[in-house]
Amino acid sequence: MIPRYTRPEMASIWEAQTRFKIWFEIEAHAADALAELGVIPKEAARTIWAKARDATFNVERIDEIERETKHDVIAFLTHLAEIVGPEARFVHQGMTSSDVLDTCLNVQLTRAADLLLADVDKVLAALKKRAFEHKMTPTIGRSHGIHAEPVTFGLKLAYAYAEFARARERLVIARKEVATCAISGAVGTFAQIDPRVEAHVAKAMGLAVEPISTQVIPRDRHAMYFATLGVIAASVERLATEIRHLQRTEVLEAEEFFSEGQKGSSAMPHKRNPVLSENLTGLSRMVRAYVTPAMENVVLWHERDISHSSAERMIAPDATVTLDFALNRLAGLVDKLLIYPENMQKNLDRLGGLVHSQRLLIALTQKGCSREESYKLVQRNAMPVWRGQGDFQTLLKKDAEVKKYLSDAEIEEQFDLGYHFKHVDTIFRRVFGEA
Repeated sequence: MIPRYTRPEMASIWEAQTRFKIWFEIEAHAADALAELGVIPKEAARTIWAKARDATFNVERIDEIERETKHDVIAFLTHLAEIVGPEARFVHQGMTSSDVLDTCLNVQLTRAADLLLADVDKVLAALKKRAFEHKMTPTIGRSHGIHAEPVTFGLKLAYAYAEFARARERLVIARKEVATCAISGAVGTFAQIDPRVEAHVAKAMGLAVEPISTQVIPRDRHAMYFATLGVIAASVERLATEIRHLQRTEVLEAEEFFSEGQKGSSAMPHKRNPVLSENLTGLSRMVRAYVTPAMENVVLWHERDISHSSAERMIAPDATVTLDFALNRLAGLVDKLLIYPENMQKNLDRLGGLVHSQRLLIALTQKGCSREESYKLVQRNAMPVWRGQGDFQTLLKKDAEVKKYLSDAEIEEQFDLGYHFKHVDTIFRRVFGEA
């Protein structure tokens, strides 16, 4: 986790103290269940909670023990025994390290998902607000980067809203899939621990019981989780790339907010660069990069190995922290985005009316001209305009073959900009609902 791109609330989920607190809760809840089953004394379970519930675990001490034992969970249990005393002998009965590690990881991932869902909600709120603000603001739609037909800027933002709404749905599913608990012991057979202990811990930690584990919780769950984060990151980059293009000097239809005292370049005082959206592009690439190791972690040897462990220690905090930062930055970027309708109109007019070519094509066919001939007539008048040699409507009115089918008034009718926006309300209702 790089401090520059880290928000405190998400970072705290992955701090050592948080991790050890969760480990303790798993062990203590398991002790409660074991006590109820008569496996350990009830007084021992109460003592475990009483001695360590509010304890601040000594991370340096645990690290010191681990340097000797070369085992993180044993190091923690040894330190816990120093806090609890003799009753600590009843901790971890019938359990294996993965019971603690995997259940803890899933608690952390579900907490991270909750923060990410709140982040997505911020993005959705910003997109909805700006979409309705510019619902009918005309702008040019582009295909292959080339002017195509008119759209509205509100539609551009509505596209993004719908995409992030899907992202939210996927994240809810991913959270549910990873929110499982395994307290099944070595190789997952429950030979040394009753399945009722697992059920008790799962309920206490807000998780579901893992139906079957092989000492480790199956990593296809985690692959799905990180793949979902990767798709969300791709959506972040798609919107960031749109903004970067719109801010180009030759386009300048929208622009990142430029605050008082901000500097764009160490060399050129005039510069106002799309640094936030460029930053989001880079962060999104990093989140997607973590998907591949998550996929490869699915493949483990037999009932358990730790080839996934080292990768997860990096990708779990880094992917969630990075996406958390990116989503919050994106929400702020959209909320403060400077939008220039006048420049949008200038760009719409740059091609001298060529953006209405399809309407002319259809109009000719409806008047009896074949589609092939209609295309030829429209294109031959469009190409001079493309080269800067005249106005599209004027050339059409001078074309004798076009005039066989369309009067001047009928030609002019095809240049009505509002025609393209007659279904904007329908699209908005589909995206945002009737309200």
